[in-house]
Amino acid sequence: MLKKIFAIILTATFLGATFSFPVEARSLWTDRGWNMFSDKKARNVGDILTIVISESTTQTSAKSRTNSKEGSIDIGAGTGIFSFLKAVSATGEDSFSATGSATDTNSFSGQITVTVVEVLPNDNMVVEGTQSIWQNRDEHKITLRGIIRRDDVTMNNTVSSTRVADATIKFDGKGPLNAKQRQGILTQIFNILF
Repeated sequence: MLKKIFAIILTATFLGATFSFPVEARSLWTDRGWNMFSDKKARNVGDILTIVISESTTQTSAKSRTNSKEGSIDIGAGTGIFSFLKAVSATGEDSFSATGSATDTNSFSGQITVTVVEVLPNDNMVVEGTQSIWQNRDEHKITLRGIIRRDDVTMNNTVSSTRVADATIKFDGKGPLNAKQRQGILTQIFNILF
């Protein structure tokens, strides 16, 4: 019986040595600081994240001006050598009143995916990205640049545009349709002169 057990152990050892595969040790931690338990949030230069743009601005201005002026003068008749002067009186009145108001409302919503271009010493990230959409030979371009905190990056790797510091969001377009929406050269010259 002992011989059988010894033969089985010897056979298993021989088979294990013959058909063994190389084994390498790996860590749960990767070079980028992520592991199987962490979120895949942007944190290093070159990482990408999505900015959810939800901007709304309203500007209201109202002005009122009132100005009035009144004056009168009386000159009596001359005496002595000035007897040829007759009595004169004059009155004058000037008034000005103006009112004006203006309201400007803008809103934009959308999403743009940006790249981390710099990580600041305080761990804030500078992000920048451009999105260009072409439709019927018209280009609609969105450019965004700003600074975000790592704490503001959500679990699904997005940040609200209201959480972007020093944000520059530029909407631009070019093409036949956009060209028609601009003033002509003669109109622009007329506006400059007058």
